[in-house]
Amino acid sequence: MDTRHTFTADRRDFLLKAGLGVAAAGTLLSDSLSAQASVARQLTDSEKLSRLAMTCWPQRHLFKSYGRGTPNEETIGLRKKYGEITMHDLPKWTKDNFPGVYHLDLWSDVFGDPADTAQYTETTVERNGKPFTMRRWDPSSPASKKWVEKLASIIANEKFVCQHLSNNAPQFLADPDDARRKEGIRVAKLWMDTASVLGAKTMRANTGTAIGRIMPEAEDHTTGYPKNEKIVVYLKKCIESFKELADYGATVGVKITIENHWGLCANPMNIRIIMDEVNHPYCECTPDFCNWENEYHLFHGLEAVMPYTHTHVHAKYWDRWKTPEKDWNDVQRSVRILNAHRYKGTIALEWENGPMDGIEGTKWLMKEVLAAL
Repeated sequence: MDTRHTFTADRRDFLLKAGLGVAAAGTLLSDSLSAQASVARQLTDSEKLSRLAMTCWPQRHLFKSYGRGTPNEETIGLRKKYGEITMHDLPKWTKDNFPGVYHLDLWSDVFGDPADTAQYTETTVERNGKPFTMRRWDPSSPASKKWVEKLASIIANEKFVCQHLSNNAPQFLADPDDARRKEGIRVAKLWMDTASVLGAKTMRANTGTAIGRIMPEAEDHTTGYPKNEKIVVYLKKCIESFKELADYGATVGVKITIENHWGLCANPMNIRIIMDEVNHPYCECTPDFCNWENEYHLFHGLEAVMPYTHTHVHAKYWDRWKTPEKDWNDVQRSVRILNAHRYKGTIALEWENGPMDGIEGTKWLMKEVLAAL
């Protein structure tokens, strides 16, 4: 017996008898079934391409870098095959290798002109709870600002659009140490200014703390039930930071976003908590298909954060999720989840790792996404 039909009919009768009317009943029924629905009509090929964005991660080895040592054999081989680039070259490189894609998702770690030392400063970041000194591009330096203005001009002249900034620069946004947390907010605001100059709609910031990428778990408690008191502190501080950044984003026209990018935001429930507590039109999600902590999150986690996702997502393939029994990283299934939620934003192509190099993998990933749109 098909119980779904019976339930739907009974609910319709109830709504009509309750005086809600046919239109209201239809709206509520439509909402209840929206998770199973897809777009109203098939998109044309050009419409599908207009939904895609090029990231910097798959071709990260091609970018000239400042202060990162001698390139390894893998990097040398990829540059010989695909060329060496800077961010200023990315629009044309994308046009040559992925014709029809004109949205860009720019990664903070490859900003700047490596030949201009005035654009960089040394900074200490946390990795797995330990300090690590590295050179970071400084968005506040006069040389950097000129470089950004030139990048914005190149993007416009090549008829591209900067859609999103994937940003690793702001640190400690969930840290209990308010001095460090406020410094992270200061850096994030400088980058939001940069995003605004480039015309980006959204910018990711990590929900970072001093303890690294892994958040504390619940522990035994005197009440007899496990309790996670430590994570509540991090959530509170993260909510405060993202509220402030959302307010600032409203003044510069850039939404601050959370990606499932380790730490607090590796858990979709934590993302939902932060989103609901911040409750701001300039704070939303930019989920990644793969950056979860278990294979069930690949689809259920994505489902959980889709109500907060409106502008940008990362479509990723990563063989981390391939087991002898199955390949959990079903890209087309993830895209169908986007369709079911009537998602209309951009879908960035981000090959992480697998049997192909980053550029070949991205071309395969592109076909997978287009097939499911």
